[in-house]
Amino acid sequence: MVDRGIPCMMFRGGTSKGAYFLASDLPANAAERDRILLSVMGSPDPRQVDGLGGAHPLTSKVAIVSRSKDKDCDIDFLFCQVGVDKPMVDTTPNCGNILAGVAPFAIERGLIEATKDVTPVKVRTINTGTVAELLIETPGGVVNYDGDARIDGVPGTAAPVVINFLKAVTSRANSSTRTPN
Repeated sequence: MVDRGIPCMMFRGGTSKGAYFLASDLPANAAERDRILLSVMGSPDPRQVDGLGGAHPLTSKVAIVSRSKDKDCDIDFLFCQVGVDKPMVDTTPNCGNILAGVAPFAIERGLIEATKDVTPVKVRTINTGTVAELLIETPGGVVNYDGDARIDGVPGTAAPVVINFLKAVTSRANSSTRTPN
């Protein structure tokens, strides 16, 4: 199906974990893209043994990231909930947990340049039209992952990611669920 490797990064955001891809590294055709995402996550399989998924909806998520087409935003983000035991990729919901990893990913992959000790990144969620500003610690121009921020139900600590929602909407009429053949 894929004759070349597709770079991705794994991030935990909040209580979720997901694979992050540049949109330019995936097919533009949604059905083909979804077949690849299912394969990457190891779905459908309740254990997701052959993929990066963690056998639970909280760990079977994908972020597809690109420079924004909206002049008022820096980054566009498409959230994909990948079915664990069903061949389904749902692009209708939003996920604030996975959103938290979008800005560090964008900085690491060179879509955004770290500017100061804290870099603001304005992200538009394609699924819902939600716009948020993420504040990422970037001392010396490098993403900081270490810190004292704690989240109930998650072991350990990490650097905080502040998310300021600037424009929030609940749904969009043209969002759809993608199910490959």
